[in-house]
Amino acid sequence: MTVGIVAQRDNDRAMSLASELADRLADADASVAVDETTGEALVDHDAWRAARPTSRPVEAMRDCDLVVSIGGDGTFLYAARGAGSTPLMGVNLGEVGFLNALAPEEAVETVVAEVEHIQKTGSARTRAMPRLRASGPDWELSPALNEVVVQGTHRGSGGGGEFEVRVDGALYTSGHADGVLVATPTGSTAYNLSEGGPLVHPDVPALVVTGMAPDDGMPPLAVSADSDVSVELTDAESGVVVSDGRVRQEISPPERVSLTRASEPIRLAGPPLDFFTALGKLA
Repeated sequence: MTVGIVAQRDNDRAMSLASELADRLADADASVAVDETTGEALVDHDAWRAARPTSRPVEAMRDCDLVVSIGGDGTFLYAARGAGSTPLMGVNLGEVGFLNALAPEEAVETVVAEVEHIQKTGSARTRAMPRLRASGPDWELSPALNEVVVQGTHRGSGGGGEFEVRVDGALYTSGHADGVLVATPTGSTAYNLSEGGPLVHPDVPALVVTGMAPDDGMPPLAVSADSDVSVELTDAESGVVVSDGRVRQEISPPERVSLTRASEPIRLAGPPLDFFTALGKLA
């Protein structure tokens, strides 16, 4: 079997932990592959003691049997884009770690134990986390684990645009705002929270619609996870749709963006996240 490793670059601790994990996986008769970004960082990195593994584009991580992300939530989101439906396990080296459940001191033994379980049974022990897909008339973004943002040319004075938000075809609200953010429960603790949206427990099957600096009439709204949300942007020179803060699609108003739950969730392996402990780190 093959285990993919995506480590936070410019982080000696991440590289050292990845190296230790690669050595232990070799002892467990598992091959190791790293994404190209991690592979480039290995070239002259003193923290890496293991033999150099093969590297591949992060999109090819979906061909692995298990993917391990080592770093903060940003590293996890990057790994998730490439993992597809391959089980993903996150090691937390960040401050909060809403997406990474594994503590560094437990990581190697936990990953090796899961690898041995897969070798014995043929499948990993996972739980599903929903993702959100944004699409337009002739485009579609890769699914977001946290949120999708639709916004005007820029934020602040003279920016934004007129937005119309519909849920399953019914008009929810319309008016001027910097943008509209639609988040999964996982993403409710991230950008959504900073825009005044509500926290949603990860076990609640919902999507959250949050206006970004709306003029009026756009309070945050939680809807069914199976709802079809549409956001139409008008009265703006241009606009952009952003998935998880990284993948962007320029749009030309007037344009309607459709947001639905993706058919392919993230399959999260490893111990369950302690949601309330992670919340406490935000204080």
